[in-house]
Amino acid sequence: MGIDYSYEIVLPARNVARALTALAGLAPRTHRPPPITVTLPGGDQVVLPFTSKFRNEPVDCSDGSTLHLDTVIMIGVDDDAMREFSGTSRGERDENGRLAVGHIYLAVHFTSWWHPGYVSLSFTAATTGMSLAFERSASIREVFTGLTAESGGVCCLLDTERETWQICWLNGEPMHDTVPGSRFAGHQDLVATWPAPDGLRGGTPGRTDWRRTVSVAPAPAPSLDSRVGDPTQ
Repeated sequence: MGIDYSYEIVLPARNVARALTALAGLAPRTHRPPPITVTLPGGDQVVLPFTSKFRNEPVDCSDGSTLHLDTVIMIGVDDDAMREFSGTSRGERDENGRLAVGHIYLAVHFTSWWHPGYVSLSFTAATTGMSLAFERSASIREVFTGLTAESGGVCCLLDTERETWQICWLNGEPMHDTVPGSRFAGHQDLVATWPAPDGLRGGTPGRTDWRRTVSVAPAPAPSLDSRVGDPTQ
């Protein structure tokens, strides 16, 4: 059994199309699969240079069902962890020396387990080697925190299958902290610092009043058993 580390970006629901469009901008410019059209809750559509469960058919998530994408992202080879990973990778390089890393499995949960007023984008590494690069590479971390910033996300976290999650971005600023940790005793303490999401009673960062009527409980992790294909390692 390998390890499946993941980055999770949490953002307001109104920013989902913005986030997916920004993600599309990180895809390779060549060797792209035929684009797919994704219908989001509310009826907005985005066209993306990825596959969904390794298929190219249109995807309808208008009912709020989870969106699954098989993504490839260009990442700079700017640190030892990425240089080590690139030595075992078959991914293409672009004119700036960035490496195509994939497949990175994305699950878009339109009702996040962190808080039902938010959406979460969970990017899971396909291999153990990619998982270790997720944990060790500053270049990979910067890609996901940059995507968080560009998407207007409130938080970016790294899950390394341990008791603590690494907090990489929080409320507009990069961060190196953990939850649980000295600042955040638990996940609810972290969520309490986020602005009130759309449709809920107003609040400000650091206030918990908007959150007290909801229950924050983790959902089961998606099964990885159905993944098929030949990901770039």
